[in-house]
Amino acid sequence: MTRLSSVLTTYDLPLAELHAARLDGELYALDACFCPIDETEFPALRAETIAAQWPYRLIAEQHSAAWVLGVIDSPPTRHDLCADISARARPTNVRQANVREVVISASEIVRVGRLDVTNPLRTTVDLARFSRTFDDHERLICDRLMRLGGFTIEECRDSMESRRNLPNKKLALERLALVR
Repeated sequence: MTRLSSVLTTYDLPLAELHAARLDGELYALDACFCPIDETEFPALRAETIAAQWPYRLIAEQHSAAWVLGVIDSPPTRHDLCADISARARPTNVRQANVREVVISASEIVRVGRLDVTNPLRTTVDLARFSRTFDDHERLICDRLMRLGGFTIEECRDSMESRRNLPNKKLALERLALVR
């Protein structure tokens, strides 16, 4: 299979060779992958590092989506990924990611490179619903997502209200009231 991506993984070269090329100044590490030093880190390259590691049916969400979309500088230690409940995606390296099945509509997904990513609105709502803590860092991420997507807290509320039986809705509304 011919790869057109500039993202390199252990599928392309042994890990020792990737690290040697990094030490020689030919590559830099990006997430769990490596990129040529002349490649600029941008959303599609970040997305490619996730797409290179997991099945195509998985969608980057929460902190992983925020990283791909450029509102945080570093990838999460464990990626946040989801799959549409009908997709039946079963990754083999789940120790390296938090993976869950969700109900999601096509309008809540954006395509970045060859990776599906939750859009800024869905990412904001999910962070407010599921973050263990909602401190200044989480509020800053949500604020940046809201600016990127050009939406308001009221639109987040409307999105949550449009769904039946949405877990953690009340908590998310309380948390989002602290943003901005």
